Amino acid sequence: MSLRDAISLCADAEWVMLKLMRSGLIGLLFLASWWGVWARKAERPTSADPFTGGGSEIGGADPQRAAKAIQKWSDPTAWTGKGNPENSPWFWDYSKVGQPVFIRILKASNYEGDLEVWLKGADSPVFELFKTYRIAYFSGDPGPKVKQGDYQAPEGFYFLDRGSMNPLSSFHLSMDMGYPNVFDRHHGRTGDLLMIHGNSVSVGCFAMTDVSIEQIYTLVDAALKNGQPLVRVHSFPFEMTAVNLDAHDDSTHYPFWENLKEGWDWFEEKRTPPNVTVEEGEYRFGSSSS
Repeated sequence: MSLRDAISLCADAEWVMLKLMRSGLIGLLFLASWWGVWARKAERPTSADPFTGGGSEIGGADPQRAAKAIQKWSDPTAWTGKGNPENSPWFWDYSKVGQPVFIRILKASNYEGDLEVWLKGADSPVFELFKTYRIAYFSGDPGPKVKQGDYQAPEGFYFLDRGSMNPLSSFHLSMDMGYPNVFDRHHGRTGDLLMIHGNSVSVGCFAMTDVSIEQIYTLVDAALKNGQPLVRVHSFPFEMTAVNLDAHDDSTHYPFWENLKEGWDWFEEKRTPPNVTVEEGEYRFGSSSS
């Protein structure tokens, strides 16, 4: 484009702008744009939205970070942050700390995966969804972890116990999922130290923000201290509905995912996680007390 053409184009644009201003359309367009920006700023997370968390005032090098995090999220008098932790954006319920815990992970995609925390009240025979946490990041694609260094995050049925908890993790706080489990070892899968941890970065683990891992760690720690022998962690590539599974019927993982769906369906129907065993290289599901 020549300089003369550019000047002409700018002049034409200025003329159109002037005509629009005279017609009042620019004012309307500006008002609509301003309203859209204001509406987006006015949006606030609700208790049903995935909790994205954020950074923590507790330093990652603090040797007492686990104790401080547990106190912060267990004792309302220890809260020093702004606002009320029981309201937006935290939606925290101190009365739930200590209840039995079940964790369900839906990987979806690298920045849109969710970790669900389900709790069971003292008078309830079933687990109820307490909170959904947005996974800050995990590497890989839908599909199980198969070998060391494949950058995949695990899919399957795992659990946490006292030995899983790491209060001095390099990633703020962490919990070892126990990969490889019996099923993984049966199929020759390799790798280790697959965690749910903080610090928002990961290669093969499920990375949460520091505030998110503080809350999850506090709930799991309290449940174990209250006598829950283990906290089950079920990890799925996506919501295991028939429609979603059929959409992946050309995947090499389809038979494996069909087996995972049995465990998914068990919990969806009964709202209690099954006891999981392995027979002839497949997961089997039965009644469980936890």
